[in-house]
Formats: sequence, C-alpha cells, structure tokens
Amino acid sequence: MKNTMGVDGVTGEDEGLRRRGCSCGKDDFLPEESFKSWGNYVQALKETPNRFMNRVLTRSLDSTELHEIKARSQHEMKKNLSWWDLIWFGIGAVIGSGIFVLTGLQAQQVSGPAVVLSFVVSGVSAMLSVFCYTEFAVEIPVAGGSFAYLRVELGDFIAYIAAGNILLEYVIGGAAVARSWTSYFATLCNHDSDDFVIIVHSMPNDYSKLDPIAVVVVCVICVLAVLSTKGSSRFNYIASIIHVIVILFIIIAGFTKADSKNYSNFAPFGVRGIFKSSAVLFFAYVGFDAVSTMAEETKNPARDIPIGLVGSMAITTAAYCLLSVVLCLMQPYPKIDKDAPFSVAFEAVGMSWAKYVVAAGALKGMTTVLLVGAVGQARYLTHIARTHMLPPWLAQVHPKTGTPINATIVMLIATAIIAFFTDLKILADLLSISTLFIFLLVALALIVRRYYVSGETSTTDRDKLITCLILILGSSTATATYWGVSENNDWVAYVITMPIWFLATAGIAVFIKQARKPKVWGVPLVPWLPSLSIAINIFLLGSIDGASFKRFGIWTCVLLLYYFFFGLHASYDTAKESGENRIGDGWKRVEEGQSVSTVTASGVSLDEAK
Repeated sequence: MKNTMGVDGVTGEDEGLRRRGCSCGKDDFLPEESFKSWGNYVQALKETPNRFMNRVLTRSLDSTELHEIKARSQHEMKKNLSWWDLIWFGIGAVIGSGIFVLTGLQAQQVSGPAVVLSFVVSGVSAMLSVFCYTEFAVEIPVAGGSFAYLRVELGDFIAYIAAGNILLEYVIGGAAVARSWTSYFATLCNHDSDDFVIIVHSMPNDYSKLDPIAVVVVCVICVLAVLSTKGSSRFNYIASIIHVIVILFIIIAGFTKADSKNYSNFAPFGVRGIFKSSAVLFFAYVGFDAVSTMAEETKNPARDIPIGLVGSMAITTAAYCLLSVVLCLMQPYPKIDKDAPFSVAFEAVGMSWAKYVVAAGALKGMTTVLLVGAVGQARYLTHIARTHMLPPWLAQVHPKTGTPINATIVMLIATAIIAFFTDLKILADLLSISTLFIFLLVALALIVRRYYVSGETSTTDRDKLITCLILILGSSTATATYWGVSENNDWVAYVITMPIWFLATAGIAVFIKQARKPKVWGVPLVPWLPSLSIAINIFLLGSIDGASFKRFGIWTCVLLLYYFFFGLHASYDTAKESGENRIGDGWKRVEEGQSVSTVTASGVSLDEAK
C-alpha cells in the first residue's frame, strides 16, 4: 500500500501548513477530499449509508492510536509527569465543588446521615471505572482517553458519540464550577453572591445573572493550561496540598464538635434515598478520567498510571466519607444548610470564623478542578481532531509548550460563555448522565478487549459473548428501570433480573476463553468487575430525573447532525487515505483495525465500483 505520509505522520501539504504557522484557512478545518468542491460534497452525501456502515464496523489498532494518529498533531507532547503528579492531578480533578455544594442538599432532603453510604456507593462505582480506565491507559497511553479506547474496541461511531458527551460534561461541569467559584469568593469577602454579578432584568431569570468573575477565572486557567503541563502540575500540586490541609481541618475540628445523637435516625429516607443520593453525588467523583488523558505525557505509564488513578480515587473516597460523617454529626440533618452546609454547621457550633477557612478551601478545590478539567478536555478534543471527526486545526500541538493550544482555548471559550450567562441550577441539572454513559461503555469495551481478538476467537465464542453481553445490559437496564418507575419496595422483579445478570457474567467467565491477556497491568476478576461496573452505572442512570435524559437526547441529536454532514465524511476520507479502510469480507474482519469497507450487496466495494 502506498503511503504518502512523511516520517512525522503528515503529508507534504501538511508540511506547508506547518511552515506557515497557525492559520485559519479552509484547509485547516475541512482539508478532506469530500469538501474540495460542492460536487464532491454532494457525492459524499449520496454515499452516506455505505460510509456510515464502514465507520460503524471499523476498529482501530492499538499501534495506530499510539503512532499514526498521534503523529497528526505534528509535534509530540512532553513526557514529564510521574505517578506523584498523577495522584495530585487526580485529587485536584475530583475534590472540588461537589462535596461542598451537593452534600448539604442530599443530607437534608434525600438521604439524611446515610449520605455517607451514598458516597460509598458512588465511590465503588467510580473505583470500578478507574480499574477499567487504568488497563486501557497503560496499554494505549494516548491523549484521547476513553475516545481512543472505544475507537479500538467498539468502533468509530460509538467512540464519537461517547466523546461528544464527555466534552459536553467537561464544558458544563467547568461552567458550574466557575459559577460556584464566584459564590464562595463572595462568602470569603463577606458578601452576598449577587453583589458580584450583573443582573439584566430584561433577560430570562435563569440567564439574567451575568458572572464576569467566572469568565476571568476561566481565562486565568486557560493561560496556565496553555503554557505548560508541568507548570500546571506544580500549581495543582501546591493548591491541592492547601486544599487537603483545609479538608483535614474541617474533619478534625468537626469531630471535636460532634454529637452522636444526630446519628440516632441514620436513614430517615430509607434505602431508596441512599441510592437516589448516590446518583446525584456521583458528580463529586467526576474528573478522574481527565487523568487518563495525560497518559501520553507520563514518563512510565505502566507504573505511574495505576498508582496515580487508583491512589487518588482511594484518597478521595475516604475524604468524602469522613467529611459527610462530620457534617451530619455536627448538626441534625433537617438543620443542615443546603447551599453552604459546612460553613453554617461551624456557625451552629460556635465556630463562625471557620466559614472563611471552608470558603478558602472550596476556592482552592474548585480552582484545581477547573485546571485539571481544562488540561483533560483539551486532550480529548485533540485526539478526536486527529481522526478528523472534528477539524484537524484543533489537533495542533505547539512546538515550544508541547500543549494543544487551539483545543485548550476553544474548550475554555465555550466554558466561559456558558458560565457567564447560565444559572448554576440549570448547569447542575445537566451533569452526571453523560459521564455514567461513558463509564458504562468503557467497562463494556474492556470485556470485549479481553474476550474477542481476530483470528483467535471462534465464531461460537463470539456469538456466546454477544449473547451474554446483551443479557448483562438487558438485565441491568430492567433492574434500573424497575427501580426508577416503582414507588414501593417490591423485590419480585429483582429476583428475576439479578440472577440473569449473574448467570450471564458467569457464562463469560466459564464458557468463553480469554483471547487477550493484559501486557503489563490488568483489571482483576474479569469479567466480574467490569460487569459489575456496567450494572452499577446503569442502576445509577435509573435514578436520574427524566429532564436530564431529554437534554442528553437533544445533545446526542446535535452530535448526529454534525457527524452525518461533516464528521463522517472527513474521518472516512482520512481513514481511506491512510489505509485504514481495507477491503474485508463482512463481520469476519470487524476488529483489530480491519474494517468492512463499503461492501455492496453484490460483494463489490464502493471504491472498486468507482
């Protein structure tokens, strides 16, 4: 196969673009053959069904993601992160506004003192996802995170939908944290939060409070993220240490004012309240996946990533549980403030001065969340753009800083705009669902990776695997659906659905031979742990309100419109040029970078028909 790409993974035309620097011409955004003329574009649209099938059935190779796709950024990211950096990035990414904003509301109205169990449930789900992410990040250490993992195991189309939703979660989550930053800054200055916003009465209520401080904070974070990943790591390291000191102060000082009588009614809202809270509090764990996107900049991925990811999540879960216990021991749960729970709790026990310490700690935590989120979301966007599903201009890495400047700036501009206009309540309602969806897909992809390899897995084993996965997904969905729609505590349906999940997982473990062993570090107890991750993530999805699913559906429709009119044709042309679209014979070649090319019913490919 003739390959026109140079040693750096770019064509001669790309070299010309590199010499001119960062330009903003048409070829920087739509350089593919399908967009060279209107005639080409119309022809591409006519071929949409065949091209779509090609992209659905195409699987990338580990080596393709590690070398060819990465080379499309023109410059390497600098490998200067250790496991110590990753642990602090993980702590900085996760421990932020979630614990300070959501805990009070959940403890007061949904779960009571049993909110600690809600944090445990969410933490278990997050830890299971961490295990799945870790195996992928060690074997495919690239900036694309879950997008790259899903592209290898579940194909381009699933990876695109998943990545679009994780980018939405990053932008919305970052905007929510930036708005919260203003509120806690006002508390630190002994002001009301409305004193720092511009109120425009002519605008709708949910968009009438303009927040310039949130925009300034996002701009400062953008500068830090663009200049240097190592510099961002140092800043995050210092800020996280201060944050951990504040958390230790809250825990120690809080226990000195604890009253065990406040735990006399431990679970006033029952088991249902515990799980409802766990679905909402999952937001407090969002962010660790950003650490996996830094694998490309890690010195020793095989050692550093497992220690960094698992270590930071263990520390975070322990901190959350201790903080929630302290809060409910300091005050009876009905009196916990839903907006500033820890500040009000310290005032209630005669330590009014401590609210300033809490506010300072919250500000430090939210700053690091914004910084790590900015670093992570830019690397997701960079790797997506490397495949040309989004404009390749976004994939450029600056030769001096070694950071994806264009992707960082674009993502943070979107975050700043949304943070400037949109009320925190609207933003909070959009969170969690996309993240749970991604974690579910990554766990599913891990099972596929272990049990299905081209040339080794027989047709019989493949069919068994598909059947078992359908049963796992179906039984988990049925359990979550029944939990979501039923108002009573009947357990009859669970007697049916849960054994089906168990038997389907056991079927994979007993009757299907593992086709691939992890090269360096692997998730233990496969398929049980990833299957449990699938079940818990789906169960938590069943506890989320219907409005969030509507927004999820609307955003997915927007993604599909862009994909079918632009992303599909750009990625198809790029894959064809680089040789990814090899002619196959149907499902027998749907893996390991080999794809069903656009095969017609007569067995002749579209390329041959031309």
